[in-house]
Amino acid sequence: MILVNELNKLHDRMSNIDKDLLNLIAKKLSLGNEISNLKQFHGLCAYNQEKDDIIRSSLRKKAIKLNISPDLVEDIFLRIVKELCYIKYKNFKKIYPNMKPIVIIGGDGKMGSLFSKMLISSGYNVKILDKNDWDKSNNLFSDVGMVIISVPINESEQVIAKLTDLPKDCILVDIISIKNVPLKAMLAVHNGPVLGLHPMFGPDISSLVKQLVLYCDGRKPQAYQWFLEQMKSWGLCIYRISARKHDYSMSFIQALRQFTTFIYGLHLNEEKVNIEKLLAISPPISKLEFTLINRLFTQNPQLYADIIMSSKDNIELIKRYHKRFGKTILLLEKGDKQKFIKKFNRVKKWFYHNTKKHNFIHSINNIF
Repeated sequence: MILVNELNKLHDRMSNIDKDLLNLIAKKLSLGNEISNLKQFHGLCAYNQEKDDIIRSSLRKKAIKLNISPDLVEDIFLRIVKELCYIKYKNFKKIYPNMKPIVIIGGDGKMGSLFSKMLISSGYNVKILDKNDWDKSNNLFSDVGMVIISVPINESEQVIAKLTDLPKDCILVDIISIKNVPLKAMLAVHNGPVLGLHPMFGPDISSLVKQLVLYCDGRKPQAYQWFLEQMKSWGLCIYRISARKHDYSMSFIQALRQFTTFIYGLHLNEEKVNIEKLLAISPPISKLEFTLINRLFTQNPQLYADIIMSSKDNIELIKRYHKRFGKTILLLEKGDKQKFIKKFNRVKKWFYHNTKKHNFIHSINNIF
């Protein structure tokens, strides 16, 4: 009976601490929302990675002094930051007050709709041109300040070729997954400012905060600096890259990765695997892999076909991957464990030295 009473007292004290923690979290979220609203009103960047890194590092040091797991404290901090990222799409400052109307070609699509929503929430006059509305477009471009092209890869050149009579000061922008071909096409058809964008996220995200947009300068970058600042005010992180380097990088980030995921899913399907039974006995990292496979096959197959087959370089890269795959199978058939381990350690060392600056391994270990 005495033990039960002591335990109840301790549980009551724990409950009181839980209440205090909840109240403190509520206060932090409230203050965070005030800061977000103030930043939106003044057109400031909604997210500051450098500041968060400093705070996170400081919290880890303080946790160690208090004999608390620094990983636990960092996880709590990151979870609260993530919660603060769910800001509403409204009341953003209009960075360029005198901007003329903006036309989004393909604005009824998911990504086009997202950009339309963000621009409207920032006070811009946005007009939508769908692929079936070209017969109504005669007067649409006469006094336009910016045209954003948000169409599938296989339609991009055809759409860009129609934009021959834009005003000289009009900013021509694309948000297509490849950059070299559409950027060259835009530069050829329009003599004014040109900008290439690639949002590195899907259109169904709940917040743009901390999301990445790659951008490629085309022509007259000073004319669209305001738009880059506007995207920062939405919380986006922007990264400048050349069109050539972009497409080279996307061969690995998109084409090869999507192809290998496609093959993995195809292989599971043709092996008639029971996914539910595999998931029931899988560790977290395997469940994540199945989630990524499932996500691929819930998307539009035309998109992935276009990305993977968008260049000969992608096909050549996949061929080299296939060749290395074949060589490794021969190694397995020979049962050469020493050679396998040697290759494994070589990649392990290379991967570590190429990822340690980004805290990559530490972050993955925290998840699993």
